Amino acid sequence: MRHVLSATVQNVPGVLAHVSGMLASRGYNIDSLAVGETEDPHFSRMTFVLRGDDRVLDQVRRQLEKIVTVVRVDDISSRNYVERDLLLIKIAALAGPARAEIKELADIFRGHIIDVAADSVIVELSGTEKKLEGFVEVMRPHGILELVRTGRIAMVRGSPPTRETTEAADGARPADSAPVGESLA
Repeated sequence: MRHVLSATVQNVPGVLAHVSGMLASRGYNIDSLAVGETEDPHFSRMTFVLRGDDRVLDQVRRQLEKIVTVVRVDDISSRNYVERDLLLIKIAALAGPARAEIKELADIFRGHIIDVAADSVIVELSGTEKKLEGFVEVMRPHGILELVRTGRIAMVRGSPPTRETTEAADGARPADSAPVGESLA
């Protein structure tokens, strides 16, 4: 089973190495990993995609929660969420019909040509994993010169009250979260 985990971590040097090293040392394979700063510059969000049963998921969560710089871990795969990957793909394309066809296909997939050279174009495309894989397949006959993808990012849909916002309104701090600079250890 595929699991999407979202971890809020302190935005300090070494967190990515620590987290990925912990997962690797225990034999967990990460299918996708993306990290970026959140709305609060003191924290980053790590989005992992892992495969395994519920036992594996529970072990991964427990191990992540032991890391001092990890503030919170959520399994969002069972919730209603949006996920996206980003793809940059350089395709062989001389001016003329081939380039026009690539532009048309990029438009169909809601992609954008972001660079044009004499013999190639670079297309930027975001979407689900299936969408990106579909675009790559239709570009193969044109000649893929280079391809790079981000890891998956994901966010739960809507804005239902969470425990944090409910308790924050009451002046309480959730037991499993720590203010900036404090650890949960």
